[in-house]
Amino acid sequence: MAKKLVIKVTAGADAPERCSQAFTVAAVAAASGVEVSLWLTGESSWFALPGRAAEFELPHAAPLPDLIGSVQAAGRITLCTQCAARREITEGDLIEGVRIAGAQVFLSEIMEDGVQALVY
Repeated sequence: MAKKLVIKVTAGADAPERCSQAFTVAAVAAASGVEVSLWLTGESSWFALPGRAAEFELPHAAPLPDLIGSVQAAGRITLCTQCAARREITEGDLIEGVRIAGAQVFLSEIMEDGVQALVY
């Protein structure tokens, strides 16, 4: 099993099943003791803002705020720098514990030994 899991989620409300799958896998991995780094890009960027995850609904899926809480308890959530800039999101807008970082940081994370990267 990978020592660390890096998940990039590109989907938001525009592709709810894909979005939910990414957050679910991240939360289950974190709960299983895997080090998790979840990257919010594209339409998932909006979930870095307070209250936005609560607006997301998908039948038979765990609530997104619960999944985010699980990831934050045992891992890290990062918002893509360019995605944030395109949406005029600043660090002051984010839910507590989310950072903004770019491609260089993402690349350094996925190139480490023992890392598995997934993109949704």
